Amino acid sequence: MLLCNESFASTNEREGSQIARQAVRALLDGGVKVAFVTHMFDLADGLHRQQLGTALSLRTERRRGGERSYKLSPGAPMPTGHGEDSYHEVFGMNVEATQAN
Repeated sequence: MLLCNESFASTNEREGSQIARQAVRALLDGGVKVAFVTHMFDLADGLHRQQLGTALSLRTERRRGGERSYKLSPGAPMPTGHGEDSYHEVFGMNVEATQAN
């Protein structure tokens, strides 16, 4: 198990994704099967699109209204995260609605 959350605290998403991509690639090249959960959509989406038989994308289940159960299941990454959920709770609207205005 490789846990990298705090390792990327001082990077932006692009930098963090690049570092993680290199680490995952090294693991895959070494024959290690990888299951990943990440808030870095670019990283997760890129790995998922490659359809690697040894890399499995997991995501947290969302219930109606956006509530999370924190149950992990295989599936395509979604471009949402805790930040967007928090924005919705604070301002009562989703990010897409504010970007459309």
